[in-house]
Amino acid sequence: MAPEFILAGTGFAVLLGLIAIRAPVGLSMLIVGIGGYVHILDWSTLGNYLKTTPYHLFANYTLSVIPLFILMGALAERGGLARDLFAAANALIGRKPGGMAMAVIGACACFGAVCGSSVATTATFGRAALPELRRFGYPAGFSAGTVAVGGTLGILIPPSVILVVYAISTEQNIAKLFMAALIPGLLATAFYIIAIAIVVKLKPELGPPGEAPSPAERREAFLNVIPVLLIALVVVGGIYGGIFTPTESAAVGCIATLAVGVLRGTLKPRQVKESLFATAETTAMIFAILLGAEVFNTFLALSQAPDLLAMWITEQDFPPYGVLVILLVAYIILGAVMDELAMILLTLPVFFPVVTALDFGLTTEETAIWFGILVLVVVGIGLTAPPIGLNVFVVSGLAKDVPISQIYRGVMPYLAMDVIRLVLCVVFPGLSLWLVNLLT
Repeated sequence: MAPEFILAGTGFAVLLGLIAIRAPVGLSMLIVGIGGYVHILDWSTLGNYLKTTPYHLFANYTLSVIPLFILMGALAERGGLARDLFAAANALIGRKPGGMAMAVIGACACFGAVCGSSVATTATFGRAALPELRRFGYPAGFSAGTVAVGGTLGILIPPSVILVVYAISTEQNIAKLFMAALIPGLLATAFYIIAIAIVVKLKPELGPPGEAPSPAERREAFLNVIPVLLIALVVVGGIYGGIFTPTESAAVGCIATLAVGVLRGTLKPRQVKESLFATAETTAMIFAILLGAEVFNTFLALSQAPDLLAMWITEQDFPPYGVLVILLVAYIILGAVMDELAMILLTLPVFFPVVTALDFGLTTEETAIWFGILVLVVVGIGLTAPPIGLNVFVVSGLAKDVPISQIYRGVMPYLAMDVIRLVLCVVFPGLSLWLVNLLT
């Protein structure tokens, strides 16, 4: 084996070992990256590198979109917008068999357009919808599994923090990635609702109908949800229509969400302060991982292992779709045991050159966008797949009386739909690229 692959493989092994013993992901990447950098070059060169790299990394204007989207989601959560979305969706279809579970999925999809975080969406609807599902007789495991899966729509429906990180890491256009994610995200919403309909058809006791709201209650629920839908329309529509850049759209969304919460009296100074602190904590965590990934990726680039791997695969004339399937399976396996952000930043330096070197009958940019959406889909699967689906653990923390094994059983019908959706997105790249080609 070439020494470049031995060095890179050793780096990955040490990194995974540090993560396994619960060392912070960003710190683990930074330590291994520094060690590999010094091994290839020297301490003096590393010092010069670290004098400028952090500044240029964090001074990147594009990165400002991350805290803005996180703040918008935090304000929306504490302003009660998720509760309004669930109430409106429940008033519309809650009285049907399985309707309340479908309402959770629909509300999560709408909330995803103003949030961008799967964990925040899961936690928010775990508090807003889970008690109602339990109150109307939905089994604990199925209810918790529905909320966990619905939370993945927080990243599948644009805007998505994961897509922003992917765009920055691969130097792709954020707006185009948001456009590409819309149809697969809506497809996920439809497939989850279909899964509920099938499950309830086979076992009616899993989805008893809820109470039919009075006309006054239905009217109030629909009126309350109008501001949320308008915010989502401005944020997403502004990007798609070319009116705003993603950063400008996030800023407008923050102001609109804050204004709605203040005017309705649901955002007091305490909630605003909590939102700012939560945004600062999450942003600091993401930026620490970005810095660690930057140093680790530089070490990999110096080792030349990713480029040599891409060149070797190209020379072997492997079927492009065969290589792609292997990479996606690797993502699903890693996503089941790792944090999704760390997984993406860890693997992109190796996987991205391999994919872009293959011939799928697409341009390089189209391949990069399409692969980004496939990564997003498999990240969503990893968030709920055993043994360590992060969303499942979030819901488990909120529903402490529900064994985690029951929650995993509850997500299985949705995971089956996820696999079908992933296959469709692989076989038909147009599902991801059609809207991009239409609007650009």
